[in-house]
Amino acid sequence: MSTQDIERKCRELRELQALIAEAEAEAEAVKDALKRAMGDAEELRAGEYKITWRRVTAVKLDTKALRAALPDVAARFSRESTVRRFCVA
Repeated sequence: MSTQDIERKCRELRELQALIAEAEAEAEAVKDALKRAMGDAEELRAGEYKITWRRVTAVKLDTKALRAALPDVAARFSRESTVRRFCVA
C-alpha cells in the first residue's frame, strides 16, 4: 500500500469515526428523551416496544485500596497482559 493509499484510508477512517460519534450522540439524545418520558417508572410499553430502566447493583474491587492495604495479596492475584493498541493521530 502506498503512502497516498494509507493517507486516504486514514482520512476515510476519520470520516467514519466522526459519523459514528454523531450517530452515538443522536442515540444518547433519544435515550435521554425516553428516560425523561419514563420519569421514575422502571418499565414502559409503547406498541411493540418494552422499555426498561432499572437500578442495577454491582460490586467492584478497589484494586488501589487493596494494593495499599494488602500489597502481598494484591501482587499474588495480579496478572500482567500485553495488547497492541491501534491509534491514528
